Amino acid sequence: MKVIIAGGGTGGHLFPGIALAETLTEKYPESKIVFIGTQKGIEAKVIPKTGYDLIFISVQGFVGKSLIEKAESIKSLLKSMFESKNIIKSLSPDIVFGVGGYASFPIVLIASLSKIPTIILEQNTIPGLANRILGKFASAIAITYPETIEYFKKDKTYLTGTPIRKKILEGNRDRAIKLFSFEENRTTILILGGSLGARKINKAMTEALSYLIPFKDSIQIIHQTGEYDYNWVLKEYKNFPFKANVFPFIYNMVEAYSVADLVISRAGASTVAELTALGKASILIPYPYAAYNHQEMNARRLLSRGACDLILDRELNGEILAKKIIKILEKPETIRDMEIASLSFGKPNAGEKIIEIAESLIRRKR
Repeated sequence: MKVIIAGGGTGGHLFPGIALAETLTEKYPESKIVFIGTQKGIEAKVIPKTGYDLIFISVQGFVGKSLIEKAESIKSLLKSMFESKNIIKSLSPDIVFGVGGYASFPIVLIASLSKIPTIILEQNTIPGLANRILGKFASAIAITYPETIEYFKKDKTYLTGTPIRKKILEGNRDRAIKLFSFEENRTTILILGGSLGARKINKAMTEALSYLIPFKDSIQIIHQTGEYDYNWVLKEYKNFPFKANVFPFIYNMVEAYSVADLVISRAGASTVAELTALGKASILIPYPYAAYNHQEMNARRLLSRGACDLILDRELNGEILAKKIIKILEKPETIRDMEIASLSFGKPNAGEKIIEIAESLIRRKR
C-alpha cells in the first residue's frame, strides 16, 4: 500500500499522523508511507527521527496573518498546488490522509481532484479552515467528537477518535517507579506543558510548591518544563523538600504516563486523546490562543462528565493550582472517579478504525 500523510505544523496535528503510520506499518509491513509538510513545521524535526520519508512543500499559514502575509500565503499556496500535483503523479498513492494544518490542504485537494481516495482527520470539536474546505472534497472525514459532524456531510463522516501511539498503552508502573526512583505508595503528579513547555504552567506549579509542603511525604512529581525554562524551574524545586524529577523533555513518556495518578497539562487534541485512552485523571489548563478556542472546548467536554478539573489560563496562579491539587489529594476517590469518566471518552483503537475506512475506499475505487 502506498500512502501519503499530509499536514502538521504542530504536534496536535502531526502525532496522530505518526500514530496512524505506525498502525499502518503494523498491519501492512511492506507499505510505503510518505509524510508531506513544511520546513517550518514540527514535522521537519520529528519525522526524520521516525524513519519515514518526508517531502516539503511551500505552503504557508493564512489564518491570523496580516494582509501582506495573506498575499504571500496565497502565492505559496499556488506554488504548493503545482508541487503537490508533481508529488501525486510521482508517488501514485493508494490513499491520502490529511491530519490537519495548512500543509494538508494542497495535497488532499489535488489528490481528491485526481480521484484518489482521501481521508481527513479532525481532532477538535470545531474544524479549522483547511479541514472545513477539504471536507467538501474528501472521500471521508474521521472525527473525534460527535458535535463535529454538523460541519461535514453525515454520509461520509465517521466518529473514530484520534489515533494515538500504541506504545502509550504499553507502560509498566513497576518499571516506571524504578526508572524515576519513586515510591509505590505516593501519589504521582505529572506536569506537561507540551513539547516546548508552557511558561504559565511552569510558573504556577513552582509557586504552588510552597502551598503543597504539608503533602511533601505523600506526593512525588514529574515535571516537563521545555528547554527554555528548565534551569530556573529545576532551581525552584531544589528550594523545596519534594521528591521530584524535572526534565526539559520527557523521552520516556510511556513510563511517565504509567506512573502518573494526576496529570496537569494543556488540552490539545493529542494530549486529551492519550489521557482518555489511558483513563487518566487530570487538571487541564487550555492554551488560550488555540484556533477557535478548541483547547477550552476539549477540556469542557471532559469536565462535563467529571473526567477532569479545569483552570482557565487567565485565572491560573500558584495558589489556585495548589488548591485544585489539594482538593483532589484530600479526597482520593476523586482520582478514581475521574479515571472512570476519562476512560469512557477514550478510543484506543481509533487508528484501526480509520484504516478500515481507508481499506473500504481503496476497494471501492478498484
